[in-house]
Amino acid sequence: MLSTMQDAPLSITRILEQGSGPHGASAQVITWTGEGSRRRSYADVGRRAAQLAHALRGLGVTGDQRVGTFMWNNAEHLEAYLAVPAMGAVLHTLNIRLFPEQLVYVANHAEDEVVLVDATLVPLFSTMLPELRTVRHVVVVGGDAAALEAPQGIEVHGYEELLAGQPTEFPWPELDERSAAAMCYTSGTTANPKGVVYSHRSIYLHSMQVCMTDGMALSQADRALAIVPMFHAMSWGLPYAALMVGASIIMPDRFLQPEPLVRMIADERPTMAAAVPTIWQGVLKHLADDPHDVSSLREVVVGGAACPPSLMKTFEQQYGIPVVHAWGMTETSPLGSVARPPAGVTGERVWEYRASQGRLPAGVQARLVGDGGQVLPWDGQSVGELEVRGPWVTASYYGDADPEKFHDGWLRTGDVGHISPDGFLRLTDRAKDVIKSGGEWISSVELENKVMDHPAVAEAMVIGVPDEKWSERPLVAVVLRDGEQVDPAELRDFLAGSVAKWQLPEYWTFIPEAPKTSVGKFDKKRLRQQHADGELDVTRLG
Repeated sequence: MLSTMQDAPLSITRILEQGSGPHGASAQVITWTGEGSRRRSYADVGRRAAQLAHALRGLGVTGDQRVGTFMWNNAEHLEAYLAVPAMGAVLHTLNIRLFPEQLVYVANHAEDEVVLVDATLVPLFSTMLPELRTVRHVVVVGGDAAALEAPQGIEVHGYEELLAGQPTEFPWPELDERSAAAMCYTSGTTANPKGVVYSHRSIYLHSMQVCMTDGMALSQADRALAIVPMFHAMSWGLPYAALMVGASIIMPDRFLQPEPLVRMIADERPTMAAAVPTIWQGVLKHLADDPHDVSSLREVVVGGAACPPSLMKTFEQQYGIPVVHAWGMTETSPLGSVARPPAGVTGERVWEYRASQGRLPAGVQARLVGDGGQVLPWDGQSVGELEVRGPWVTASYYGDADPEKFHDGWLRTGDVGHISPDGFLRLTDRAKDVIKSGGEWISSVELENKVMDHPAVAEAMVIGVPDEKWSERPLVAVVLRDGEQVDPAELRDFLAGSVAKWQLPEYWTFIPEAPKTSVGKFDKKRLRQQHADGELDVTRLG
């Protein structure tokens, strides 16, 4: 028996129409300029998206060709977010923080034909352009197109000139909701980046989850500060979710340093914001040196890397701003879980939930798989690799790259952890980062968080290093706060009360800066290489 329900496609076109129609006059995209803000109503964004679609048709985008963006978070990027998928093409957000050779690989692999480039990024983009085999048109946004010298066969256009005179309405086609809408590539820290292709349906459903109370709880009353880049996992879904419910969105453009971010918060009064932990660490430090009113924030969402509980507690105790921990990855669109404690939980138990990666929603099924391939129980103790599936989880990589990452219809996340009976996920490590010492596992993430609880420590990275007796032991690399001094013995004594004796690290080193990936995560591969090359001054405690 079939239902009597209509089969209306779940598409980005509907998000565009809802945002620019009913919410068109009340909601805005606000782009920071360095000195202040420029504002554009959602109605204007919709009209300009139509003009962009007409312009792209004129450049030969007539089907599902890939249109790349090499851009910061700004109003024009939002217009591309809408126009490209809604016209039936595929948006490809290029991660500007990848190494140049990786960017060339990604653009060629995706077969980008048109690329929109922010004028401030033209010098970087121009060095790669001669190697981009499929690009035929480059559109310079926010500056002089003549500043870009392109190889023969590639035409360069100015964004505003391209839109000028184009109709402000577009006959948006009815699209199959399962057709490709956008693609992102993973950060490629150990191999070439791999492409994830999102569908209209997956983005629509993911946007709904972002707005749900067990997601980011976004509503039309919000002003969302989207610090997380639009080129990284679609800015965690915030742009589409904001348009869906009519929340205004604040875009920081290239001004991602603590000082402009703090001014942005004080001036534009966002109610929520989203970024990786390193951003919030910088904001906290700046606020300590230069206080501003940030009380408009009802909460900030942290993801992309494990958030130290000390950071969460400092934000709440000093500024009254809850930090909500979330987990996800490019392959999950990216929202996988959000750490909102269950009703009725009080006292210190609240922090047990808030420091976890959060509860898995109905749209994300999960299982834990042990070393022998057995499925483990959700008992809060059994540790295994996390595998997930769901309507916004990828089933493969573009071009069938890395098929071993998929197992029996499930995505192998590479994360190791346990799940409580009430569905809260706690990740203890990446599978490749677990330290196996004398046959026992040590979580590098848990050690890092406990070291960062020390008031003198700004950041801490933990990796496994060879040890003759135990096969592998933890090495702690510490970044001190400005003006602070502490020695390895003091830090080890600090850990002694909260870590089993056999887990206490013998190896310590102090580094001026923690190496990070293009998306702000600790780059442990680089730290391992520095150790292997003898570049670290390591102290061994007896």
